[in-house]
Amino acid sequence: MSTPFPFTAVVGQDDLRLALLLNAVSPAVGGVLVRGEKGTAKSTAVRALSVLLPEVAVVPGCRFSCAPAAPDPACPDGPHERGPGSQRPARMVELPVGASEDRLVGSLDIERALSEGVKAFEPGLLADAHRGILYVDEVNLLHDHLVDLLLDAAAMGASYVEREGVSVRHAAKFLLVGTMNPEEGELRPQLLDRFGLTVEVAASREPDQRVEVVRRRLAYDDDPEGFVARWADEESAVRQRVVAARELLPSVRLGDAALRQIAATCAAFEVDGMRADIVMARTATALAAWAGRTEVLAEDVRQAALLALPHRRRRNPFDAPGLDENKLDETLEEFSGEGEGEGDGGSDDDTDPDPDPDDHGPSGGGGQPTPDDGGPRDGDEAAQPEAGEGGAPQPSPSGAGERQPARASEPFRTKVLSVPGIGEGAAGRRSRARTEHGRTTGARRPQGALTKLHLTATVQAAAPHQRARGRSGPGLVVRRDDLRQATREGREGNLVLFVVDASGSMAARQRMSAVKGAVLSLLLDAYQRRDKVGLVTFRGAGAEVALPPTSSVDAAAVRLESLPTGGRTPLAAGLLRAHDVLRVERLRDVHRRPLVVVVTDGRATGGPEPVALAGRAARLFAADGTASVVVDCESGPVRLGLAGKLAGELDGVAVTLDELRADALAGLVRDVRGTSSRRAA
Repeated sequence: MSTPFPFTAVVGQDDLRLALLLNAVSPAVGGVLVRGEKGTAKSTAVRALSVLLPEVAVVPGCRFSCAPAAPDPACPDGPHERGPGSQRPARMVELPVGASEDRLVGSLDIERALSEGVKAFEPGLLADAHRGILYVDEVNLLHDHLVDLLLDAAAMGASYVEREGVSVRHAAKFLLVGTMNPEEGELRPQLLDRFGLTVEVAASREPDQRVEVVRRRLAYDDDPEGFVARWADEESAVRQRVVAARELLPSVRLGDAALRQIAATCAAFEVDGMRADIVMARTATALAAWAGRTEVLAEDVRQAALLALPHRRRRNPFDAPGLDENKLDETLEEFSGEGEGEGDGGSDDDTDPDPDPDDHGPSGGGGQPTPDDGGPRDGDEAAQPEAGEGGAPQPSPSGAGERQPARASEPFRTKVLSVPGIGEGAAGRRSRARTEHGRTTGARRPQGALTKLHLTATVQAAAPHQRARGRSGPGLVVRRDDLRQATREGREGNLVLFVVDASGSMAARQRMSAVKGAVLSLLLDAYQRRDKVGLVTFRGAGAEVALPPTSSVDAAAVRLESLPTGGRTPLAAGLLRAHDVLRVERLRDVHRRPLVVVVTDGRATGGPEPVALAGRAARLFAADGTASVVVDCESGPVRLGLAGKLAGELDGVAVTLDELRADALAGLVRDVRGTSSRRAA
């Protein structure tokens, strides 16, 4: 095993290091989610933390790391007698993105359980991580049901494995650390809330600091052992400080004044539920212990808010985490003199209707490290190709003849768009699919390891052979060939590829605003259904892939907001470019089924026979069996119905912007399935 990079040698990233150390002092804080761009020492810092944790005493031979002074009475390897035990280093266990449920929580040998009545349990990663660190790199790419299991275990301090009436429980208390790159997709707000602290990290823009990062990394790569030895004193000092803070933690007093500041801060920022208050209280207490104090001060409350609240402020999936530090300071100041008659002391500032002339920054600036340009890091990747954007939410268009991008109208709840048939793609919430989770629809012989037993089918397969197998008692004689795997049907996520007409015919500001609002609504729906999304636009002389297929719906929203309009309508070029994108994606992920959403009024201009070319391009999708929907943006008293004709060529469905709304009378899902039935006929 390679020597970890020293924790104290990490350059900068003060908030990241502090959040990790606070969880080392008090695991009850609830873990850390580290959000940031590539190459910002996220994984390096987490792996380095395990070296700083004190050694743990364990019962010899116990696979579940029971403490010898207080062994778990429900330990599957128990019962254990109290004793001295043995010491070992704290573990850091990594959960791979592609791990199965059994690999995470453990697995039961169902064959032995049925035939011998033995609970043969093989521990999973949760058992390995007990009393250590469980690290999930790219946690946003982990399947939702695994994240739910992970966070439930972290909250309860125990893991439960249930398989066809056979139950096993074991302790699972660990420091949970997740890292993610927002460009690759966001976590759901419900899951974000389950992480105690969240830290935003970004690469330094200071040349001297970047030079020091490179210098230390090169020195470590040349001689890891020698580099670690040079930092041994600093590492030892931090390790001793962690131990001292842990010992001091029970003596730290959280006074009523600090508690009122915590409650007032959470109320002022309108966070949901009470988890934020509890996490802030635990974080402030850990901060005081880390500082060597037995009293929580206002500065501890402020720092706790900066670490515990930004990710709980999101009201919309496209909102970037952040916290208005001016508002935070005002709230803490207002409740700092409680009981001293100062409740009205700051009223002059609070009631002044005139804004501070020196306050030019927008609210929601955030208490986390942010990019120097102030723009949301999620959109940086999406913003690069557009000249003049610079990461800003409202960039100026580039190029002659382009019109100022129109703002999207208010998003709305859309009808359900789904792909016909039954797929086998990644778990999601859109189209029907054969999955490991969902309702049971049948049984089959297992291919490889048995994961989901179909008990009834297994008993039916074994029953006719009981006399031949010499059964004499009440038990059922079950053999490997009798076992049946349950087949289940759930939902999958799809690739939703938007093909958006950005030509001059769509350029009327009110019209384009409605179109962007509709696409933004569909993006919000894709976010909730765990889809991948892509964006192809066409205008002027051709088409471009504005956003390759990605899990980052946020990036698509940023691209959409800055979409310029103008020029001719090369509809065929847009369809052909989309067809090429799908061809490449099928090679990358053969199981993820696509859904093409064409947003246009159906007009086609430019070049010879543009309408005929568009028709031939559309028939390529029909030949591939690609599910498609045309959102008809045509408006006005005179309508040509070209979008409907395009939908016919695609063998898809045409809906108007009004029909796209969930409260419209049109049965969109029924129409999509009806098209599929006609196609099959």
